[in-house]
Amino acid sequence: MTAKAIYVVDGARTPFLKARNRPGPFSASDLATQAGKQLLACQPFAPDELDEVILGCAAPSVDEVNIGRVVALRMGCGEKVPGWTVMRNCASGMQALDSAVANMLSGRSELVLAGGVDALSRVPLLFSDAMVLWLSGFYAAKNIGQKAAALAKFRPGYLAPVIGIMKGLTDPNVGLLMGQTAENLAYRFDISRTQQDEYAVRSHQRVARAQDEGWLDEVVPVFDDKGVLYAADDGLRRDSSVENLAKLKPFFDRKYGTVTAGNSSQVTDGAVWLILATEEGLKRHGLEPVGRLVDSQWAALDPAQMGLGPVHAATPLMRRHGLALNDLDAWEINEAFAAQVLACIEAWKSDEYCRTQLGLEAAAGELEMEKLNMDGGAIALGHPVGASGARIVLHLLHVLKRSNGKRGIASICIGGGQGGAMLVETV
Repeated sequence: MTAKAIYVVDGARTPFLKARNRPGPFSASDLATQAGKQLLACQPFAPDELDEVILGCAAPSVDEVNIGRVVALRMGCGEKVPGWTVMRNCASGMQALDSAVANMLSGRSELVLAGGVDALSRVPLLFSDAMVLWLSGFYAAKNIGQKAAALAKFRPGYLAPVIGIMKGLTDPNVGLLMGQTAENLAYRFDISRTQQDEYAVRSHQRVARAQDEGWLDEVVPVFDDKGVLYAADDGLRRDSSVENLAKLKPFFDRKYGTVTAGNSSQVTDGAVWLILATEEGLKRHGLEPVGRLVDSQWAALDPAQMGLGPVHAATPLMRRHGLALNDLDAWEINEAFAAQVLACIEAWKSDEYCRTQLGLEAAAGELEMEKLNMDGGAIALGHPVGASGARIVLHLLHVLKRSNGKRGIASICIGGGQGGAMLVETV
């Protein structure tokens, strides 16, 4: 538990924009800059009064490697405000918040802008090693004869692209795509295709309701370089139904699988920011907080079962604060896959799992589904990997405020076999 209070002052995010098999209209730095400028313009302090800027990003482009610094400068924070980047796969945005908390508790910072971003539509296509080696030899050729010899060695197959996003979503230790780890959980906990599709439909329905009711008011509009407005998340399918989803073929295990594109999170571009302050920071700038980051927890587990990360992170967090599952007023569990979220629910219900994997005496219980992802999640909104961990924390505070709730947990599974969880409360 934090030794002193760390407050959330405000936050904003861009619309989450679905990748459509081509580069999207914004780079990651474009998204983070536009969201950050609008958020900072609403504050009583100047951008250069921030102590630091911390940005989570899983896939920055080669021309914005320390994207936190790039964006800090573009937002007008000035040369003297440090900007840096963190990466913990799917929890990069949550790691940015946790890193900010650590610096604030140490006394290094009082006012921090922290968040996450990714433009997954712009993850590049790559050359294969064979093509790179051939190019290296060709460029090293010193005369026409050597170049001709190099050309004779060229094979058309060298031109086959390596899809960067698929490489990034494959665990190098167990050799599994993230969706294949979801298939493992569906099999382990006997979660049917119909259950997954029903959960996916629920996600779309809840996002649609949230949009219609104006409950996604943390979203700020963005404009591309042609002046086109993007005002809302565009991955929502209002016509989603179990019948429609049943027509989709399994994507990760085409013969026996149950995980499809329809019951998985979408590949998406988006950015999220939160302004964090200590008590001293609030007083110095006359700020009114909306919530508090109470505590956080990181956990690790078998990479082939990575989707259960929220269970392993949130359980010790609850135990430390004497909380049971349904003592929380609201939960956000990032919807990497419907099977993964449902597996977390089943793991907490399982005496065997809770005893052998979590060190509990018995099952943790059954999480009330009405408290979970009240306004939908990544299946309908999308999962810009670096941004999602920050999004669920920010939106959880909005949900608590709207529903007159007090405490909630945001939790996320992390590629590579980890989990993150953050306990928040309203003020």
